[in-house]
Amino acid sequence: MRKNRNTKTVFTVCMVVTLVFFLIFAARLADWQLIHGAEYRSLSEHSTGYTVKTEPIRGEILDRNGEGLVINRTRYRVTLDKLYIDRDKLDDTILLLIDILGKTDDKWNDPLPIKVSGDSFVFADNSEDEIDELRGEDCLDLMNADADSCVTALRERYEVKGSYTASQLRDILSVRYGMELDNWSADEPYIFADNVGEATVGAVSENTQGVGGVDVCTYLVRSAQKPSLAPHILGALGAISEEEYNKKTSEGKSYALTDYIGKFGIELAFEDQLKGESGTKVISRSSDGTIIDTVETENARPGSTVWLTIDSGLQAVAARSLETNVRAAREFGEQECRLQNKTHLGEDCRCGAAVMLDVSDFSVLAAASYPTYDLNKYSKYDDYYVRLTEDENAPMFNRAFSGAFACGSVFKPCVALAALEEKTITPSTVINCTQHYKFYPTNVVECMHYHGNLDVNGAITQSCNYFFAETGRRLGIETMYLYAERLGFGEYTGLEVEETKGTLAGRDSKDWMPGNTVQAAIGQSDNAFSPVQLATYAATLANNGVRLRTHVVSKITDYRRSMVLADYSKPQTVCECGVSEKNQKTVKKAMRDVAHDPDGTAYKVFGGYKVKIAAKTGTAENAGSDHTTFICYAPYDKPEVAVAVVLEHGAKGQFSMQVAKDLLDAYFGLKK
Repeated sequence: MRKNRNTKTVFTVCMVVTLVFFLIFAARLADWQLIHGAEYRSLSEHSTGYTVKTEPIRGEILDRNGEGLVINRTRYRVTLDKLYIDRDKLDDTILLLIDILGKTDDKWNDPLPIKVSGDSFVFADNSEDEIDELRGEDCLDLMNADADSCVTALRERYEVKGSYTASQLRDILSVRYGMELDNWSADEPYIFADNVGEATVGAVSENTQGVGGVDVCTYLVRSAQKPSLAPHILGALGAISEEEYNKKTSEGKSYALTDYIGKFGIELAFEDQLKGESGTKVISRSSDGTIIDTVETENARPGSTVWLTIDSGLQAVAARSLETNVRAAREFGEQECRLQNKTHLGEDCRCGAAVMLDVSDFSVLAAASYPTYDLNKYSKYDDYYVRLTEDENAPMFNRAFSGAFACGSVFKPCVALAALEEKTITPSTVINCTQHYKFYPTNVVECMHYHGNLDVNGAITQSCNYFFAETGRRLGIETMYLYAERLGFGEYTGLEVEETKGTLAGRDSKDWMPGNTVQAAIGQSDNAFSPVQLATYAATLANNGVRLRTHVVSKITDYRRSMVLADYSKPQTVCECGVSEKNQKTVKKAMRDVAHDPDGTAYKVFGGYKVKIAAKTGTAENAGSDHTTFICYAPYDKPEVAVAVVLEHGAKGQFSMQVAKDLLDAYFGLKK
């Protein structure tokens, strides 16, 4: 009985609560429809809301010292905002702005390929594509029409009804045509004039008081400070492709089909960090054009700032020295060809690359590729870009990171380390160089000189091919490339941007024959490596056989550079070469003698150098003149930096050595 009473009470309470909610809802509905219905109906009929996207600021790219490499500079533009403009006064507003800019000598955006000639109109010269677009079916659909007919059609299309001179009419139509081309809309103001000066800013602000829709606003222009300094590393932006858009949106990233995205280099590798996040604002406007309210619903967030390990000063030295010595090698080769009546003496030298690393952490201090190009001009994708793509010297190719070149004798210290550690030879092992190594008749190795009896020190110092051909044969290709891998050959260095893995002879070769081993041992055969791999190899030798991850990014901070978001500067060990300290010292001493012993192959350039270095020269056979390579580290006793240089078809090693010397001079302050 008691249970029935409790159930009845609960039911009664629920009914009362439900009734109360129903009465409140009915009263609110009556207020909306009966009491204030007309007011709300009028408001809904006479107001419109627009959601507008606000663009983020893209992060900047700096060198290791905070010097701007790619930065954002503030510019001014004059815009016409469709949300605020008085449509009845639009044409007069256009003429007012044209008159103002005429007095301040700034240019307004003028896309119409028609000009005034007397009392009639004619097409502008050299504007065939623009004329076809104007007369095409996507616009006027008046193929073969003359300029007067096009003007008449445009005037009707845009309902220009005022009484204007021919020149005024033409200018009004040009702006209105530009608005159509640019899809002028509520959330896309029309850019009337770009990059205007302060005189225009003041004049427009002063003379357009009370004129709705005219605005002078700031915008950021992204550009390289020194556009030819490191374009291959910095990278560039381009219009997002459908594939890129789908990939980014599937990852939950916010992109529009009109966005630009990093295409290569740092701009690509750190796209997510540099991009920033868009914001939104909601604009409420009445039917008569009055802005009722503007609410920033989400603030745009700027991208992060990426700090590179590059030193701009050293990078400039590398770029300048490469250009100088490539030209010098070519001129020397041309002269020798005339004197000797031969070819392939360096006359075809036109390209090269140089890399300098910090031995303490394998950070890239400089990485120059020649020929270079202007990154700011490249980004416009105009005739300059076309010329770059057609240049047979491939200036857009990053030779420092992505080029793979036969390395020649710079490979010999690697072979020596492996042979010593495997006890294939000892420091006192002597091999008699008779200049022509003929163990494999189909793979005869020629030495530059008749050296006679040499130990490993003399063989490295004088770069004896015979000694290393025999040593390589005894060692075997499998053991040889095992040590080569540990020293960074045929391995990615760890760079944050695009790089090649190169080709390591034997491991990456097909149809290997025993005779190929002797060629591989002197840096020939299929061996092909990038300058940054050679620099990593030199730095590993300097770092007592410990290979660290090579990197070109130091850290990432917020846009204001006040907070570190990611730190890349801590050294990361990749592997150790597995060679004893004693055997390393044997090879290092020989590399010191390369530069400082009178018999050394680099003595001519470095014999009296103030800083003791360890080095190795290289000459690699290929189609055309020989490539020349050079590696070194310095100082010899307490290494700080490692350098690698490759001159394609450089023929004479003195020119690649000079590039390294210029870099060392700059680093150690030996020359201004």
